[in-house]
Amino acid sequence: MHTQLIGTIAIVLYLAAAGMLAIRLAGATRIPSILGRQGVLTMGLIAALLHAGALYPLIVSPSGINLGFFNAASLIGLLTALLLVIASLNRPLENLGLVILPFAALTIALMFAYPNESSLQIRGGWQLELHVVLSLVAYSLLGMAAVQSVLLAIQDHKLKTRHPGGLIRALPPLQLMESLLFQMISVGFATLTLALLTGIFFLEDIFAQHLVHKTVLSIVAWGVFAVLLWGRWKFGWRGRTALRWTLGGFLFLLLAYFGSKFVLELILAA
Repeated sequence: MHTQLIGTIAIVLYLAAAGMLAIRLAGATRIPSILGRQGVLTMGLIAALLHAGALYPLIVSPSGINLGFFNAASLIGLLTALLLVIASLNRPLENLGLVILPFAALTIALMFAYPNESSLQIRGGWQLELHVVLSLVAYSLLGMAAVQSVLLAIQDHKLKTRHPGGLIRALPPLQLMESLLFQMISVGFATLTLALLTGIFFLEDIFAQHLVHKTVLSIVAWGVFAVLLWGRWKFGWRGRTALRWTLGGFLFLLLAYFGSKFVLELILAA
């Protein structure tokens, strides 16, 4: 009950912060100070800390780390929201919270609605824990990049059609938005590379039957982002090209982790 109360407060704060962003993006002329950038980031940080407090006892147990489908989704939501708040301290990224913060709130609700105590417990030393952490951070960073790419595509379309609304006026210049996108992709790609390397060195067999689909799809995603970064460096890829490659790479990453977990845990009840 105590955990659910903390989680409920986190949901409310996530949605309140997203609501603040929506009011700002609507182009309100007079905005109270609490709805300003610092107010949104502060509320988002408090929500993330409460989210962590609600999630911890459900994931960490004496028998290992319980990363069932909805627990894992909630952990991804937490990491993405937390990374967003941290990155927004010195980068104009807070508007991504319009999508990311409600997503984080949804993952908490699903975690409580569909508890999965029978899911496989992950046991291992610090090597395995490092691999899991790097994988989740890479997923969160590249997920943020996917949201950023969609926002960038909308901004580019609105500017080309000369219909800038409140959303476009509230966003940084197009060139800065594009630069931020590739910064996120670069850091996410580097983290994904480390995650794959730790898997190769620390896991007994990353191509074992229960891991082969995750490994192959993760390597494909890595290849997609590698090509995107090369294309950006060599040919200056941007706009719709960057959007397609970013979303394509993230889709493979999504299937690598949640696709298999969805089939095994929710469809086959393995």
